[in-house]
Amino acid sequence: MANDQLPPIKIAILIDGGFFIKRFNALYNKDKRYDGAQVAELMYTMAHKHVGKRNILYRIFYYDCLPLGKKAHNPISKKAVDFSKTPEFKFRIELMEALKQKRKVALRVGTLKDNGHWEIRPAATKELLKGTKSLSDLTEDDVALSVKQKGVDMKIGVDIASLALKKFVDQIVLFSGDSDFVPAAKLARREGIDFILDPMLANVEPQLFEHIDGLKSVTPFKEKTSKNKNPHP
Repeated sequence: MANDQLPPIKIAILIDGGFFIKRFNALYNKDKRYDGAQVAELMYTMAHKHVGKRNILYRIFYYDCLPLGKKAHNPISKKAVDFSKTPEFKFRIELMEALKQKRKVALRVGTLKDNGHWEIRPAATKELLKGTKSLSDLTEDDVALSVKQKGVDMKIGVDIASLALKKFVDQIVLFSGDSDFVPAAKLARREGIDFILDPMLANVEPQLFEHIDGLKSVTPFKEKTSKNKNPHP
């Protein structure tokens, strides 16, 4: 049967927000020209590219935490930092508010845990190890408050299991780049779900291929589409 004669399938799109924003900014938003609302629109476009015109969108699930809005003191400069006034805070809030207004989008919000200490950024750590920078050379931009997401991975796993066990969809597309999803993906595949991973052009560990049915990265623009392991059309 030709592809255009196949019956439409119902597709759920799951987006790991932390991963998506990091990759999107690295690929398309290095100069920060797109604000949160614009990135939400481009994200929506990318999700719909996976659905296409023939198939049916069940829902887009977006997983993230509300940005940190506390006040703290930078250990290098001793200056007070109000995180609710930072560009990152504004960007994240704008993005999530814009997504709330999109049709068939569900937000799954975890919590952001403040570990109470600051860490030296990886780039500065490399310079310290190389000897090209000393501790006395560190600036306020070389450190960051240590925070960790709580509940996001669990919510992704629960939704994958629910979608699969209740037969709500035929295919799940996950925007992610790590292996935390593997147990849930294995369950979904056992239930007959076609499981597609979109790593946003990032390299994927070879062993992950045995736990997915397809690997496909889409872009928010028309220039190109990268396909590595053919998914369900």
